[in-house]
Order: sequence, then C-alpha cells, then structure tokens
Amino acid sequence: MPDTLMSSSDIDNAMLLLGENARRASRAMMRASGAAKNQALLAMADALLENRASLQAANAKDLEAARANGLEPALLDRLTLSDNAIDKMAEGLRQIANLPDPIGSTTAGTVRPNGMRVAQMRVPLGVIGIIYESRPNVTIDAAALCLKSGNATILRGGSEAFHSNVALGQIVQTGLQAANLPPEAVQVVGTTDRAAVGKLITMTEHIDVIVPRGGKGLIARLAREARVPLIKHLDGNCHVYIDAAADPQKAHTIAFNAKTYRYGICGAMETLLIDAGAAISILPRLATAFTAHGVELRGCPRTCEIVPAAKPATDEDWATEYLAPILAVRIVDSLDQAIEHIARWGSGHTDAIVTEDLSAAHRFQREVDSSSVYVNLPTCFADGFEYGLGAEIGISTNRLHARGPVGLEGLTTLKWVLSGEGQTRG
Repeated sequence: MPDTLMSSSDIDNAMLLLGENARRASRAMMRASGAAKNQALLAMADALLENRASLQAANAKDLEAARANGLEPALLDRLTLSDNAIDKMAEGLRQIANLPDPIGSTTAGTVRPNGMRVAQMRVPLGVIGIIYESRPNVTIDAAALCLKSGNATILRGGSEAFHSNVALGQIVQTGLQAANLPPEAVQVVGTTDRAAVGKLITMTEHIDVIVPRGGKGLIARLAREARVPLIKHLDGNCHVYIDAAADPQKAHTIAFNAKTYRYGICGAMETLLIDAGAAISILPRLATAFTAHGVELRGCPRTCEIVPAAKPATDEDWATEYLAPILAVRIVDSLDQAIEHIARWGSGHTDAIVTEDLSAAHRFQREVDSSSVYVNLPTCFADGFEYGLGAEIGISTNRLHARGPVGLEGLTTLKWVLSGEGQTRG
C-alpha cells in the first residue's frame, strides 16, 4: 500500500486486505516452530547491521523533514537511528531469539477425582495491531516480539518516521524469508493517512488487540474510537522518593540518573519527592547538579526556601509528564505523604524509593499501585530490554491481561487443555 493519496474506500479496502492476510498468517505462525522463529530473528539482526548505511539514509530523510517541521528535541532523539540504536536493536533481536519459546508450554495442571487431567496451555493472541509515533525502533521490537510469540502483526508507524519504518519493514521481510515464514506475518501500513488508523482500530473481525505507543493525543483518540481492545498507557508521570533513611550519595546518583539519562522516555523521573529529614543535606547539592545540567526546577514552598532558583510549582506541575529538562520537586513529611502524593498525581507507570530502611522499602513496593515499583533504582530502568525481556512492545498501565513492560508472555494468553481416557459426565 504505497504512501499516495487514496480515497476513503481505497484505504478501507487496503486495510481489510492487510487484516485478511494477517489473520491467515496468524494461523501459520501459531504452528511455526521455535527454530524457524529464531532463525528469522537472527537473520533480521544480521540484516540490520549489513544494511546500516541504507537504514540511516532513509532515516536522514525523516530527520530532515522533522527538523523542518520543528519537531521537539525529545522527539528528534526518539526518531534517530544512530549506530548505537541499530546495534541495540540487533542485540535485542538476538536476546529475544535466546529466550524460551512460550508457545505450547503448559501449567503443571491437576488430576480430578475421575482421572481427568486439567491444565492450561500458552497460545498466541492472534493478530496484533501496533500504532506508534516517532520511534522507528518499535518496528523491529514489535515485529520481533510478535513473531517470537507466534502472532501476526500490522505495524502503523507515525508519518514522521515513514521512510525509516519502510526500510526496517524490508529488514523484517528478509528475516521472514530466510526462515520460510509467511511474509504477511509482519505488515507495515504503507500510508500516513490517519484514516488507516481509524479503520485498523475497528477491524474486530481481523485484529485481536491494539497496542498504541505515542503521546496523549494518540492514546486518547484510540481510547475514544477503538472497538478492538487496547493494551496502553496514557503517560509516564514517574516519581522518585528519597526517604529519610536514604544514603545521600546513592540518592544523589539515582535521582540525577532518573531525570537526565534521557528526557524523552516514559520512564524519566518527572517529580522528585524528598523527606523533610533528608532535604537539607541532599537537596542543595542535587539542585546544583540539575541546574548545571540545564534542568529547570519547580518546587513546593519549602523547596523554594532551600533552592531559591526553583520556580514555584502548581498542581499542573505535579500532574505533568514533561518529557523535557523540567523537574517538579516536593518536600514531604513522611512515607505516608509520599505514597499519598503518588496515588493522587501519578500515572501508575513507574515509581521508586531510595532508602536503607527495609520496612519502608517493603511498604512502598506493596502500597504504591504502579505497574513497576523500584527500591534504590532510577525509574529510567522502565524498559523491557533492561528487564531481560529482549525488548518490549510497550508499557501497560492496564490492570487486566498485561501490566508493565509487555514482552513475550504479555502477547500470549492461556487456553484450558483437558485429557482423559473416555470418562463421561454422569
């Protein structure tokens, strides 16, 4: 489906064809061997490195257009296929290939009084639609995870990464061909028309689940309009809480890394909470480091007393995912107050405590209702690659099915499998 002007009926027909092909391919992928899937992944990794120059040439077209359109620095960072980004994608593919194949595994099961054996078997979800913005690496990550988990997928990247996504889609096809798997197992939508998204999210007969990765505008639109179930998160308003029992140097290192590792990721710290008992000794030095790094601080009244350079924070600051060198800072009087702040303002994504108090650490992990909760780690570890998942298809703040970084198991479901010797129900 080339990126040309198309009528609404043409787009509908083209998307339906993608859906029909994906459904057919999903049946082949369900029975694909682990060896074939791994062969495809390894061939994709080799092709990425062999075609580095052509990939970066395609990416340069997207970057040139993005700069001309005034794309923000954080989004430009996400868009760039640097040498390191390509190397990391290849490494992720190899890591996924080395992971156990989840498909066909069964639970231990039970034996009923009549001798009937009852267990559950892990199976693919079927056809997964991925809608994403800015990050061309998602094309590889999503294709790899869907492939390894036995699913077919339809990928619809953002218009700002169109050339990059098409080039990466060709890499995926190289891998599928090498393993003699159906080319329709991974299809890249070949138009930037928004109507294609509208059709994709309503094709319940062909698509089993939609995974959106993008900004609030995209997620909000899909939440309103989608008829296909979504695995999603709206934003990543992540917190680091420095407890009264925190080690000062550890707190400094963790908080600084949580914010400055990369501003544009959903795991970046957006609010720093610090216990009043630790604020005087820790906050001034930390504020100096942030300011020297170009991070604007917005603080509560007590923060502004300790750090005069901080701007007064508003409720909007506590609620904001900046994705930028801006940090909200609040001094709290207790662990309870920190947990209450996160419950009110957090997005359920990733939150962390820095403490040497084991009891406080246990309470924080038990009572903070987020998809990932850390002790003595920066929130920027919120990434499937860092969790050992090989890659992630997204981070879910849903409470049903999948939560947190969604890797292979998050793209599968369980069916009941029963065995007997001819028992009948009386």
